[in-house]
Amino acid sequence: MSLQKENSSVHKAVIEANDQYVKEFGEKGNLPLPPGRRFAILTCMDARLDPAKYAGLSEGDAHVIRNAGGRASDDAIRSLVISHKLLGTQEFFVIHHSDCGMQLFSDEIIRKLLLKSLKTATVDSNGWKNVTEEGGSKAASFVPFLTFTNLEESVIEDVERIRNHPLVPRDIPVYGYYYDVKTGKLVEVPEATKLGRAA
Repeated sequence: MSLQKENSSVHKAVIEANDQYVKEFGEKGNLPLPPGRRFAILTCMDARLDPAKYAGLSEGDAHVIRNAGGRASDDAIRSLVISHKLLGTQEFFVIHHSDCGMQLFSDEIIRKLLLKSLKTATVDSNGWKNVTEEGGSKAASFVPFLTFTNLEESVIEDVERIRNHPLVPRDIPVYGYYYDVKTGKLVEVPEATKLGRAA
């Protein structure tokens, strides 16, 4: 059996899309390593968010760091520090979003689910549940999943964490926003932006 027949339809579509992209790549291979507009965005991995569209970006414009919830995790801060120190970004945006899946469960819930099974869970009016109860792991006990209950407070918390991090210079402004998934609008969280003001 050939490798191509074993690949999923999603895999095939991605490779075909890349082949087309390569044909139209043009001069993009000459873009410089540092981001041209000298800023970075920390945002959520949610598939409904396209930072290139909501922030008007083209290839080479800005660094975009994505994770579940757009949280200021240790790894996200590592990326922001590198972005500034070695690649010259001068402004940071923290952009969470409405209707975020990170508000639909707690660290305790996902840890209990993973303890019993690594397979995809389901949710209904009774809450989250595993489809199967085998093959779980205790490793989730050591993972901070960074869930949250209040959208604006999560933005404030992350801006404050970045602002107060000893490796982030005080002269870098850190702006706090959330993206409204119903309208596409970036909504400022004034308290966050105030906390993130450059000194």
